Amino acid sequence: MNYTAVGAFVLLLGAALIAGVLWLASGGNWQKQYDVYLAVLDESVAGLNLNAPVKYNGVNVGKVQDIELDSANPQRVKLLFAIEHGTPVREDTVAVLKTQGLTGIAYVELSGGTAGSPPLQAKAGSRYPQILTKPSLSARLENVLTSVLGKLDSTSDGINALLSAENQAAFKGALADMALVARTVAARKDDIDRGLTQAANTFERTAKVTAQLEPVLARIGRSADAIEKMGVEVARTSVSTGRTVDAMGADVKRFSADTLPELERLMGELSALTTSLRRLSDQTERDPRGLIFGRQSVPAGPGEKGVSP
Repeated sequence: MNYTAVGAFVLLLGAALIAGVLWLASGGNWQKQYDVYLAVLDESVAGLNLNAPVKYNGVNVGKVQDIELDSANPQRVKLLFAIEHGTPVREDTVAVLKTQGLTGIAYVELSGGTAGSPPLQAKAGSRYPQILTKPSLSARLENVLTSVLGKLDSTSDGINALLSAENQAAFKGALADMALVARTVAARKDDIDRGLTQAANTFERTAKVTAQLEPVLARIGRSADAIEKMGVEVARTSVSTGRTVDAMGADVKRFSADTLPELERLMGELSALTTSLRRLSDQTERDPRGLIFGRQSVPAGPGEKGVSP
């Protein structure tokens, strides 16, 4: 037996086994290249460990390389990701911290990255390209629960203030007043029913009267129209009468100017004739013979001369 050959074979086999173990431990990716990216989270990363998987839409693309607090702001955590070269990490790619199943093992999920967005590059003054982040589901739930609890606390304080001793006494008084009103209404139930019935009857009679008044109002409307028309005709007649009076006035003026002087002369002559007739009548009464024999001389009295007629 050649012990040298056997020893060499054992050494080669051991080296092969060690190389296989190392290859399996490294995931079998000795030839893969990785790019390092930075992400900053504003929440706790409890449950996230080094070498935790980094997934892009559920596909393993890398691992968490480093975890440390931000020295400028301890509320934030810096994460370094080793992501396979060629992974389409773009400017709109977002990193979110998630937990896997019931075990609570945390990992990083990448999403987004539209086709039109340019590849993510390191900015001036930065060593690594920085991936955008957004709060995890647990962080959002915590914020919502915190807000809800704060509102519940304020609501509880308001309820406690509302249910203070003074308000309870006032509430009891209000309930007592409401009970009194309810008892009073119940006691007056019959009167209220009668009142409602009478009101309904009144409304019904009012409706009937209204229906009866409608034709009367229509007739009144027609009468008003007729009166209006008559007024218009009267106005027209008044205008015509005014014109007639004006014409008559002009005629009267002409009559007065032409006839009154003649009428005055005639009246004067009639007055003279009347005076003459009165003298004739007086003479006839004194001596009726004068109408037949004419006027005779009156015999002179004693010591008088005769007067010829």
